Amino acid sequence: MADEETVRQAALALPEVTEEAHWERPSFRVGGRIFAVLRPAERRAVLKLPHDHQEMLFAARPEAFAPARWGRLVWTFVTLPQVDDEQIEALVAEAWREVAPKRLVRLTSMDSPAPPR
Repeated sequence: MADEETVRQAALALPEVTEEAHWERPSFRVGGRIFAVLRPAERRAVLKLPHDHQEMLFAARPEAFAPARWGRLVWTFVTLPQVDDEQIEALVAEAWREVAPKRLVRLTSMDSPAPPR
């Protein structure tokens, strides 16, 4: 079962990630752009995932994944107790790839064929 610390460790293990407050919640950024936010009181994380992957997650596991809407933006709420550590690590890496500078994603991809952890 994933928790706040699992998300934090997964995010901070990725290249050039910083942790900063965002509306009094921990957020994780690369190149100044947010890709993950923790909502500890709710035992949830919010991730910036590709639209097609979001739709699949919402349909397959609505107890674990839900849309987080801010105007036209749709991010993904992840109910942490509903996912395992391995899955949240992969999702955090995917969110990082969505916002990381392309040069950094290319460098990371050349270092390892597996997603960064």
